[in-house]
Amino acid sequence: MHHPRVHRILSRTLDALLLLWLVTSLTFVLVHLAPGDAASLLVSPTATAQELAQRRAELGLDGSLVTQYGRWIASVLQGELGNSLALSRPVTAVIADALPLSLALGGVSLTLSFLVGVPIGAWQSAREGTRADTVCTVLTTTLYAAPSFWLALALIAIATTGAAALNAPEWMRLPAFGVRDPAALGTGFDAVRDVVRHAALPLLVLTIPGAAGVARYARQTMIEARRAPHVATAHARGIPERRVSSRYVLRNAWPPLLVLLGLMLPGIVAGSVFVEQVFAWPGLGRAMMTSIASRDYPVVLALTMVYSATVIGANLLADVALLRVDPRRRAE
Repeated sequence: MHHPRVHRILSRTLDALLLLWLVTSLTFVLVHLAPGDAASLLVSPTATAQELAQRRAELGLDGSLVTQYGRWIASVLQGELGNSLALSRPVTAVIADALPLSLALGGVSLTLSFLVGVPIGAWQSAREGTRADTVCTVLTTTLYAAPSFWLALALIAIATTGAAALNAPEWMRLPAFGVRDPAALGTGFDAVRDVVRHAALPLLVLTIPGAAGVARYARQTMIEARRAPHVATAHARGIPERRVSSRYVLRNAWPPLLVLLGLMLPGIVAGSVFVEQVFAWPGLGRAMMTSIASRDYPVVLALTMVYSATVIGANLLADVALLRVDPRRRAE
């Protein structure tokens, strides 16, 4: 009786692999058709046409688009992502250096978004239609819609020049750029404290709209769960509100929240491109922006594969998880 479920999972997995191939192949075509190439950026401005052609041959850019695609796809199938054209380093090394920083930033912000957003949404759902619910809805909608660049610049201004103008304590004057203070020599706890201070602003920029979005979604989901007949029956039986919320409302709201988590999960890797660029955080997002500017095709394609695989894999994982936690999906 489990065969239909296995068939569905296999079908979704094959669809995911096909979609991953389509996305990366389209990216390959687009980046190679864009004006300029890595060779023209790596040679001297006074280089001759012969020197430019020689450089293209060295980088493997002298063949036709079909030939280059054939070489690239063959390398990928063999597990080889090639070398960075701009950095002369293996692409795997570039990703290995940047990935932990993006995972740390995105993972903490996603965790905080749910830890803050779900309780706020639950609190609002229990006060539907009240003035407090209205004020909170306006606030969460505003924060969710706030542009990231505006929020980032505002927080930088507040934590640097604003804090200095108000003679705020030193711990409130947060650094705006980088992962660590270049002049810092501390180790152990001092080093950790320095990293936490540098991560505070980018985490706030990611967490504030994230928590606001989770709160809005959780509110609506729990309002619908509270309108279920068995919840009304539980209230009629005199069961305490706290028990009703935890045992009935939250249980019914869990599957939609799991879907939301699956949709937001790719943001751990792919959701902080702008934030990493603004705060000079050397993660995958900043590596992507740098590689696009330098026409570093192997890095761009490898990061596209990472981003695409994360998005597609997270949606596939959420779909598979729903088969286990949602009785309606199991029945289907």
